[in-house]
Amino acid sequence: MRLRIRITGAVQGVGFRPHVYRLAASAGLGGFVQNSFQGVLIEVEGPPRVTRWLEQKLKEAPPAHALVHSFRSEEIPEQGMALFRVDDSDATGEPGAFLLPDLALCPACLAEIRDPHNRRYRYPFTTCTHCGPRYSIVEGIPYDRPLTSMRRFPLCAECEAEYRDPQNRRFHAQTNCCPACGPQLAFWSAEGAVLAGRHEALMAAAQALREGRIVAIKGIGGFHLCCNAKDPAAIRLLRDRKHRPTKPFAVMAAAWHVRPEADRLLRSDQAPIVLIEHRGLLPDEIAPGNPYLGLMSPYSPLHALLLDEFQGPIIATSGNLTDEPICIDEHEALRRLAGIADFFLVHDRPIVRPVDDSIVRFIDGQAVLLRRARGYAPLPFPAPCVLPEMLATGAHMKNTVAFSRGKLVFVSQHLGDLETVPALENHARTLEDLRRTYQLEPRVVGCDLHPDYGSTQAAQQMGLPVEPVQHHEAHVLAGVLEHGIEGAVLGVAWDGTGYGHDKTIWGGEFLVFRDNRFTRAAHLRPFHLPGGEQAVREPRRSLLGVLHEFGRAGLARPLFQANQFDVLQQMLAMGLNCPVTTSAGRLFDAAAALLGLCPVSTFEGEAAMALEFAARRAEPCALPRPSTDWQELFEVLATPTLSVAARAAGFHHALAAMILEQAKQIGIEQVLLTGGCFQNAMLTELAAARLREAGFRVFTHRAMPPNDGSIAAGQILAAALRGQEPSPCA
Repeated sequence: MRLRIRITGAVQGVGFRPHVYRLAASAGLGGFVQNSFQGVLIEVEGPPRVTRWLEQKLKEAPPAHALVHSFRSEEIPEQGMALFRVDDSDATGEPGAFLLPDLALCPACLAEIRDPHNRRYRYPFTTCTHCGPRYSIVEGIPYDRPLTSMRRFPLCAECEAEYRDPQNRRFHAQTNCCPACGPQLAFWSAEGAVLAGRHEALMAAAQALREGRIVAIKGIGGFHLCCNAKDPAAIRLLRDRKHRPTKPFAVMAAAWHVRPEADRLLRSDQAPIVLIEHRGLLPDEIAPGNPYLGLMSPYSPLHALLLDEFQGPIIATSGNLTDEPICIDEHEALRRLAGIADFFLVHDRPIVRPVDDSIVRFIDGQAVLLRRARGYAPLPFPAPCVLPEMLATGAHMKNTVAFSRGKLVFVSQHLGDLETVPALENHARTLEDLRRTYQLEPRVVGCDLHPDYGSTQAAQQMGLPVEPVQHHEAHVLAGVLEHGIEGAVLGVAWDGTGYGHDKTIWGGEFLVFRDNRFTRAAHLRPFHLPGGEQAVREPRRSLLGVLHEFGRAGLARPLFQANQFDVLQQMLAMGLNCPVTTSAGRLFDAAAALLGLCPVSTFEGEAAMALEFAARRAEPCALPRPSTDWQELFEVLATPTLSVAARAAGFHHALAAMILEQAKQIGIEQVLLTGGCFQNAMLTELAAARLREAGFRVFTHRAMPPNDGSIAAGQILAAALRGQEPSPCA
């Protein structure tokens, strides 16, 4: 018998064709396997029992990194083929294949680059079918070398032989190369002069790090700015040059002692940055006042070799300026990172698109993605139904973009905040990149309800019907999509800012989603933000707005200069540039300012982080009655006889009790906790535990960030629900 098998999903760049070839050839079957625009096409023939065995084997045990979306098999006429082969790719039809994320260095390749007798000894671009760059180098579908940036490096005879050998793990490895035919390193001065090449470049970079210098290193998805993680002076220099006074830096290390669940993530194919408890073994300058450390493994052969040479941990932070995308081109890096980096360790393999490092934190016993990028994006999420082809331009902060195809929603890598022209240009490039690569023909584009966001304006410039989506409704729908939630759900959507239907700033919302419609069931008591956006950078302004509501504004006076306090008081009295908000995020800011933890912040989320870290040091103080009216809570927080830690803990417990009380009043069994406030592990764990004890079914984010990185996915589902009558998911 002869079978035709079509497999879609993340099945290219994972060794699927070699896997099929080995199974079929070892069983004596005939036919072929090839990549296609849709995924992988297999035709196989032989004795019925053996042919069905192969079919079952592919269903039950695909290659390790494969993610099968659909598996369709049909019997077709025999052709008398006795041998099995790998055919050239078929680039016709509608694209259905997934682009695979970049994969971390595998143990076999790591062993090779450390083996003096191996021809790839100390070669920093060693890869195979199990590891190496994918998404960051792909220029088109299907995934073949001519459609990647590796096309610039023709295979030498030895690499070609590996590529053609079915018994070799580099059989049809599109990134295959070696020192004779592949990319090479160079070490540049700050002016771009070549100081060393190949392994000497790596040794020069390690020596510069030992000397306390800052080195910009071109990796897989972009540049890192690096320095010695044990040198406080070097770290302070990097902070000064990057204008990043307190925001934590990530550390890359070759050895670590962490809990098993964190160790598994660090050693995984995704190899994200993992937030672990900081034991004080490294300088405080890495994460000032922060008990957590962002740790990552040397996930590429270049990083592994550098740490082998350096013999210690390094700071590895994104190679960019604040609110700009990371640099991916060495000449661009010379210009944009001028004045920050002393030297540049570069290579000549082009990076097609910037891909930041992913970040994971353990919350409520689960690994939660706070930033979804390298190792995870752009793998899709299953939708509850077949969706029209749509785009979504995402939020203003922590932006991602998304598109739908069939029963899938694809979400891009983290693009960052859209605060600068370079960030907006990168946002536009990413949208165009998705349209070109996947040959999209979207019928509609979803965007944020806020009319002034760059992402909203990008949607309006596409010449397509636009579906504006309320920010917190998008948060809830992202959770519905991630978990496949059916039936009514109460979405507790808490964050810093979201433009509401009433043109005020929402952010402390209790939204009921039932029968594909939203109801704003409750929200936190509103207050005014003196100075509007400036309050995001100055938590003391949020505090002044909160205290003004119940006549205690004088408590905030010591945090301001006298004339500034008086001006802000007049603004509040007259309602000038003092927008109304229900924001839970700004309540966290106000509490942190009241407790003296962070009157003025230097990065987004700093005040809320300080409040959480303080709260973990004490039992909570006496709690007020749970209510969306926070006045009594702030009166307790203003009691100076209680410790700062006890009041910080009390704040978290009070909010968790408030969530439970509202859930009881609203009376819906399923509760979703979503929005940036639920990056706070203490709040999430307290609220989830109370809700579960009371019999509620609780959902929290894991694969999608709770923050605005999930907004684009929610916009897709919202646009689909609105754009069809009756709804496609009804």
